[in-house]
Amino acid sequence: MQLTDDMQRVVREQSLGFVATVRPDGTPALSPKGTTSVWDAGHLVFLHVHSPHTVDNLRHNPNVEINVVDPIVRTGYRFTGLGRVVDSGAEYEQILDWFTAQRGGDYRARAKAAVLVAVTGAEALTSPAYDDGSTEEEVSARWRRRHLALHPRAPGVP
Repeated sequence: MQLTDDMQRVVREQSLGFVATVRPDGTPALSPKGTTSVWDAGHLVFLHVHSPHTVDNLRHNPNVEINVVDPIVRTGYRFTGLGRVVDSGAEYEQILDWFTAQRGGDYRARAKAAVLVAVTGAEALTSPAYDDGSTEEEVSARWRRRHLALHPRAPGVP
């Protein structure tokens, strides 16, 4: 499956994906990944910084779902696919180099592995906030106010 330009834009802008995996006992596990990004038109990637359970789950069962949603406009995407843990070799080095170039920071010291997800399906996610006919501008204004009220002293917020 090829990720559309809009799918890639949302993932790159948000960089926080909620990753669902399957535990060995068959129960679901959900974990936020702040390094979620687009690797190429068919793959998402995230780093194992503090993700031992996610990585262990993927080693047993590669099925994964990643939800990326813009919390202000309340839309995003649900991606399904197969995750592959990469923790050594040239491909791993390439991923670490890419993260360092794209985001800065010392990923070599922090990352324990990377996960490449071959995306096999995707669907749009849209909040029920739009069900009453609200426009994106109205929904955005409502959620901006809410976030500012929750975080009135956030750095860089006027």
